[in-house]
Amino acid sequence: MLRTSFDPFTREFDRIVERAFGWGPSLLAQPGMPMDAVRRENDILLRFDLPGADPETIDVTVDRGVLTVRAQRTEERAENENWFIRERVTGTFSRRISLSDAADADHIEASYTDGVLTVRVPLAEQAKPRKVEITTDGKKSLTA
Repeated sequence: MLRTSFDPFTREFDRIVERAFGWGPSLLAQPGMPMDAVRRENDILLRFDLPGADPETIDVTVDRGVLTVRAQRTEERAENENWFIRERVTGTFSRRISLSDAADADHIEASYTDGVLTVRVPLAEQAKPRKVEITTDGKKSLTA
């Protein structure tokens, strides 16, 4: 026998917070395609959880500063099977991320390993941190 738990208080609390403040778990997590974003020195890494997605259905595009990721997870069910609990989300999923001018959209790379799509967005040269030389009135130069 398979058991599952349900906490009606938590769900109701989440709905109240979302209505009152305009944010909540349903706005933070995207069903079927949760994402992490990490800023590094020279790039930004976006990691999308896509377990069970067929790599052939994954599509990453960039158009006018918007990165779009689409993927599809199909239903796995034999003819003689009937659902009695269904929590795994299936269908076509899409996420759109606005890229700043700091992104080098021409050199974006993507890879899919172990159910995780990793998209590397390099930073444009002008967006990378750099040292600024400070000049003084004829004395030695300083580097900050």
